[in-house]
Amino acid sequence: MKTLITTILMSAFALTASAQKPDQNFYIFLCFGQSNMEGAARPEAQDIASPGPRFLLMPAVDDPQRGRKMGEWCEASAPLCRPNTGLTPADWFGRTMIKTLPDSIRVGVIHVAIGGIHIQGFLPDSIKNYVKRAPGWMIPMLKAYNDNPYERLVTLAKKAQKDGVIKGVLLHQGESNTGDPKWASMVQQVYDNLLGDLQLKPEEVPLLAGEVVQADGQGQCIAMNKQIDELPKTLHTAQVISSTGCSNGPDRLHFDAPGYRELGTRYGERMLELLGYQVKKPFDVPEDAFIAETTIPGNEFPKIDQEGRAYFRLNAPTANSAIVDICGKKYNMRRDEQGIWCAVTDPLVPGFHYYFMNIGGVNFIDPATETFFGCNRQAGGIEIPEGTEGDYYRPQQGVAQGQVRSLYYYAESTQEWRHAMVYTPAEYELKQNAKKRYPVLYLQHGMGEDETGWSRQGHMQHIMDNAIASGEAVPMIVVMESGDIKAPFKGGDNRQGFSEYGNSFYKVMTQDLISTIDRKFRTLTDRDHRAMAGLSWGGHQTFDLVLQHMDLFSYMGTFSGAIFGLDPKTAYNGVFTDADKFNKQIHYLFMMSGTEGMDKIFGTEKLVKSLNDMGINAHYYESTGTDHEWLTWRRGLREFIRQLFRK
Repeated sequence: MKTLITTILMSAFALTASAQKPDQNFYIFLCFGQSNMEGAARPEAQDIASPGPRFLLMPAVDDPQRGRKMGEWCEASAPLCRPNTGLTPADWFGRTMIKTLPDSIRVGVIHVAIGGIHIQGFLPDSIKNYVKRAPGWMIPMLKAYNDNPYERLVTLAKKAQKDGVIKGVLLHQGESNTGDPKWASMVQQVYDNLLGDLQLKPEEVPLLAGEVVQADGQGQCIAMNKQIDELPKTLHTAQVISSTGCSNGPDRLHFDAPGYRELGTRYGERMLELLGYQVKKPFDVPEDAFIAETTIPGNEFPKIDQEGRAYFRLNAPTANSAIVDICGKKYNMRRDEQGIWCAVTDPLVPGFHYYFMNIGGVNFIDPATETFFGCNRQAGGIEIPEGTEGDYYRPQQGVAQGQVRSLYYYAESTQEWRHAMVYTPAEYELKQNAKKRYPVLYLQHGMGEDETGWSRQGHMQHIMDNAIASGEAVPMIVVMESGDIKAPFKGGDNRQGFSEYGNSFYKVMTQDLISTIDRKFRTLTDRDHRAMAGLSWGGHQTFDLVLQHMDLFSYMGTFSGAIFGLDPKTAYNGVFTDADKFNKQIHYLFMMSGTEGMDKIFGTEKLVKSLNDMGINAHYYESTGTDHEWLTWRRGLREFIRQLFRK
């Protein structure tokens, strides 16, 4: 019986000891200093949003507004120091850590800082006298820590050691000690006290000290950086975190929000390196990365790596922050010590992507990239290449190349000069074909783009050349006009057949454009040799024009067509209700979409099924893995032209 009781007690003790054993995968960091560690910049949305349960804060003071209690772990987000403080380097230190560390590892910070405090304010034998002579504005901040910030830091650190393992100390202080020759030795004294009180080994717990604001050489306390840089001579486990290129506020004493993010990221990257992790920075470009085909010759960036990540560079030494915005997804750029801003994206899907850079809330085009009309304006663009499956839209050796011509013409219906792009097949120029006439495809772009889109972003001419050369398509002329949908959509009635947006193009097409093309080019002028198709809103225009002018067209197609809410039984005066008549008039009706994102909710496949159920010979094609984008539409064009003018 005695043996049984002993065994039970030993098991219970073992379970209790196991339950109390610190989590070796919970890394804890002590953060202390003065105003720049406290945080002097207003947090922004990206700072306030919690990065999740892997980055934790043990508050050093209560914060009832956020439901935080001193000494109890909570998710970390700005402000970390006290309720009315701002963004600190510790915020983005933690975010940087969890981004690289394995998912099994958590990061926790304990944060004690007081604006304007000297390093003596963290020395137990100096704090009482320091409090007595502290300026009035500092008194409430000291009282928040019971007039002993060091004791508060150590007390919480001891509690935290029951949960995890202290891995480092982050210091940002020195502005108030600028020129003090004893500063380094006092920092060492604080550090040694921490090690002794917490029973830590110096080789396992480095101290990371950040430089003060530089402000391009005009920082209020920039002279202190010489002392900070020499700290490792006194404290051998110290690591100095450079503030070069970290942007600052107008007082030239405190960093601004982007500056805190950058400095905090640098703290995190250095700590990760000390922990043995390889940190991938936007400045680091793989050797196998290549210059994007959309990059202007003579520039080294943008580049693309084998995983489809894009690397950008921007020379903007006086900017405080910079962003790369790729189709609405924003990437914060980081500034190096020479004033070059850098960014790397997540892997991008193959195909063409519009993008902008942004400084101070203003979008602009990357000076290193070719421009393309999209998003209702000239935009930057980057092509993420496909493999050999994309050869159908690339020029091929041995394939005769057609021409894309720029045509200006006068539209009597609107009393204005207009512009169109016209593709003619390679054989069009041959002498033996001088009297040959060709069918015509009128091909429209989407909302916010223009008549150059299909030839520049869409590579229409290469698709046509390759398809004609292989016999997949018959030789034809392709006409691309602006469609009057370059300007932003501003609402209005856009039911099928009652469109307001872009409807000024309809009379141009029927009264001017077709007759101009027939006059200037060798065309077959009957409806059996005329087709129309369009992507997105160009697909909407195709439905409006063809279905109300079936005397002019006999083929029609949409690529991710903006055909919303169409009732096949009533639309366009019931044109679909007489299937036999429709199928005789329209030789081929083609509709397609991608399988992802916006294209997924367009309902194209459902509409085609409804038409099929009514007896309409509508054909559906799906582009696997693509969204509302040019790769989808390139694939759609290739499929569509294979069926044109075969009757």
